[in-house]
Amino acid sequence: MQTVEVKIVDRIATVMMDRPNVCNALDGQLIADLTQAFSDVHQEKRVDALVLTGKGDHFCSGVDLKTFGQVCQLEPIEAQLAWFEFWRELTELCEAILRFPKPVVAAVDGPAIGAGLALALAADLLVLSDRASLSANAAQRGLIGGLTAPLLTFRYGAAIAARMLLTGQAIDADQALGLGMCVDVVPPVQIWVAANRWAKQCGEAPQESVQATKRMLNESVGEALLSHLASGAATAATVCNTASASEGIRAFIEKRPPEWP
Repeated sequence: MQTVEVKIVDRIATVMMDRPNVCNALDGQLIADLTQAFSDVHQEKRVDALVLTGKGDHFCSGVDLKTFGQVCQLEPIEAQLAWFEFWRELTELCEAILRFPKPVVAAVDGPAIGAGLALALAADLLVLSDRASLSANAAQRGLIGGLTAPLLTFRYGAAIAARMLLTGQAIDADQALGLGMCVDVVPPVQIWVAANRWAKQCGEAPQESVQATKRMLNESVGEALLSHLASGAATAATVCNTASASEGIRAFIEKRPPEWP
């Protein structure tokens, strides 16, 4: 795997996104590597729980808009196929995390933005560093949070989802703790230790009980979530082909304010 590191220590696997030069932005390679990492650890009998994190000062800045910019150069029909393929792969990754039979703790050190936030929300628990922030700003780029919206609503309710999705305003670590969005806030140097502590606590229960509990939470209680993710991804892919999306992506790449059509 080119963009992900996997380590196993004391029966806890750490899956680390390794694109710090682009703030761990999600391109096709990173999505494929994360999917492979979760598949590999799924089969690993030495692992009781998993910690998902990112290298550098960002957890994940969301989709790689430079990659999106390349898709914008394609003919509309080719671009539409590329958008649907990208969002299909990202949806399958989120579903793999939700269905993962062992506890998953997201160790969020720095910003988790857009689709990066969706990855964190697919985990069972969030541990934040005191410099972390959570934001869903797709609308401000002319896009929509097709995966972030259903996951935010599933985890925290429609009020928080509406606040984050419509305003694009980030929620800092202390606010997230107060809203019950995370289980702990620690200094950056302690983020991995704290996440491992929570992962080990979850992993102390019998595997059969943990697996049944996760199925109950994510597949029974959240029965509609998977269909909402599929619908959201399809809508996100369609919106990517609009004039507003193209302008939002170009404005980001060119580092200028967007001029909406």
